[in-house]
Amino acid sequence: MTTPSSTAATLERRRGLVTALVAMAVITALALGAWFYVSTRLDPYSKAALALNGDVQHGAQLFRINCAGCHGISGQGLVGPSLQAVSERRPDRSLIHQIVSGETPPMPRFEIEPEGMADLLSYLHTLN
Repeated sequence: MTTPSSTAATLERRRGLVTALVAMAVITALALGAWFYVSTRLDPYSKAALALNGDVQHGAQLFRINCAGCHGISGQGLVGPSLQAVSERRPDRSLIHQIVSGETPPMPRFEIEPEGMADLLSYLHTLN
């Protein structure tokens, strides 16, 4: 048989555990919310490019001049990966970051005006 003091101690430990779990859930939710907020904010360049309607023909010219050497004339992949159906695999925001960041060598940093980026994105959408 348990003594009343051990029952009280068990209840107190359970309350402490529940309090700790609730605190961890709140902290996790706040951290995820902060991460989501920061990750979904767009930089001014991306906002400008995504707000424009791109010209597929000009985007195709930009692609042939700057991208086809590594990604193939139709985006089939050579040195660089295939870009066929890339707009189905990655959101435009991610594509913009990939193109302008230079974070994945050997792909160079590619600086282009927002209008040109909108054109390039519109062309990438046609690669299926």
